[in-house]
Formats: sequence, C-alpha cells, structure tokens
Amino acid sequence: MTQPMTLTDRAALTRHRARARSLPGHDEALFLHRLALADLQERLEEVNRTFTAPAVVTGFPGIFGDLAPMEVVADDDLIALEPNAHDLVVHAMSLHWANDPIGQLVQCRRALRPDGLCLVVLPGGRSLQELRASLAEAEATVTGGLSPRVLPMGEIRDLGALMQRAGFALPVADNLVQTVEYRSFSGLLSDLRAAGESNALAARLRRFTRRAVLTEAARIYASSYSTPEGRLKATVELVFLTGWTPHESQQQPLRPGSARARLADALGVPEKPLPKDG
Repeated sequence: MTQPMTLTDRAALTRHRARARSLPGHDEALFLHRLALADLQERLEEVNRTFTAPAVVTGFPGIFGDLAPMEVVADDDLIALEPNAHDLVVHAMSLHWANDPIGQLVQCRRALRPDGLCLVVLPGGRSLQELRASLAEAEATVTGGLSPRVLPMGEIRDLGALMQRAGFALPVADNLVQTVEYRSFSGLLSDLRAAGESNALAARLRRFTRRAVLTEAARIYASSYSTPEGRLKATVELVFLTGWTPHESQQQPLRPGSARARLADALGVPEKPLPKDG
C-alpha cells in the first residue's frame, strides 16, 4: 500500500515556532497573522449568529486565542476536538503546513454540529513568489540543481475545492493580497524566522545553505523586485475559506428541469432554437 507523502517535518516546525518566540522582532514579524485576525473578527461580526461553543485550531495560540472566548487546540495531524461539540471552528494560519489538508478540514467538519460554521485562513499561492523565484534561480546558477526551500502553497481555486471535498456546504473562497516592502534581503529572511515560518519541509537539505546561493539570491531579488526607492517588494496573500456543515435549513439547488419560468423571459430577449446538426 502506498504511503501518503510527508510534506512537513512536524518536529522541525515545532522547533522553529519555539525558537521564533524567543527571537527579537517576533511580535512585529507576526503582522500577517494580526491582519488575518482582524479580518476574521470582521467576518464573524457579519454573521447573524451567536456562537456558544467555538474553537480555534492554530499554531499561534497567543494571537488567535484573542479571537473570542473559545477553546484553542494545536494544529497537530490529529486535532484534539470532540466530534459534534462545536458550532464554530476556525483554522488559523496553519493549514499550509498540514501533511493532509483535506484530513484537517474533515476533522473540523466532524467537530461541528449541523449548520456549524468553519472559517479557515492561510497563506495563498502568491505569497513569497518573489522569494521562490530568486532562490530557485540562484541555486540553479550556483549549484546546478534545486532543493525544496519555500513551502508550496495552494491557489485559491484549489483551496476552495478542498472545502467541498471535505463535505462542507455553501463553500466560499476569497483572498486578500498585499505588497510588503523590506530594506534588505536579510530582513525578509529574518522576518520569516521570527514568524516561525523557516523551512520545515521534510525533503529539505539537511545542511546549511551555501553563502554563494544566498548572495546570488539577494542580487537577483534586488535587480528584479525593487521599488524605485531601492526597497524589496514581497507579495503576501491571505486566502479565506468558509463552509457550513450540511443542514436541511440551508438553501438547496433546484432539480434540473424544475424551473417555472424561461430564462429568455427573465432577460427580456427573444428565444432562439439551437441550430440542428448537419
């Protein structure tokens, strides 16, 4: 039987997060997480419902524990949530490191009661596109090969489809894209370390990156992605996923052929038959 591919070295990810909490600039480096928190709070305020049993799944309890009075659990492969125990589950800034993203979402769905809400926020595929390109070109130039360095992140269309595959009703996906500016290449890398987002890929190189690779990556980044003022641009994308556990009260699609009015009449245009073949 084929074993599923392991994307993330969970032990390394735990070490990186623990180290990040002790680094200078840790709080400042989590600006993207605070942006996600503010957006989640706005979305919950717009939902015309009072949640009585909410929970949040995250690797950053110090931030997302402030979302509301709620149970906070770690983003482990097996999530510590009781089945059918919650009316709201938030999965915050951790799904991109999951070895089984669909499995994580299925666990969230099972933890929800009927007509319960699941909110997910994670970095999207456009995040750090400049860094990925610069590192790949630099490593190919210096060493003649490539190694896994930046976590592959899903595109919004694919991420939205995961909600449906996990069994959620009324799935919605949308995103927020921003450009962040850095004074230097080393400043960008320091921010990633301080945010606990260092390379924790299971297939990563288990040795230090050659200085020549980083020097070349910094040169490529500066020549390709600089502002007129000489600052380095970095794209960050937050993808928000929303879904509900199925319930009979939710709006359902009509059966094909059950319409009682013609589309042409609704649009106020003449109806034309399709041409016959041949």
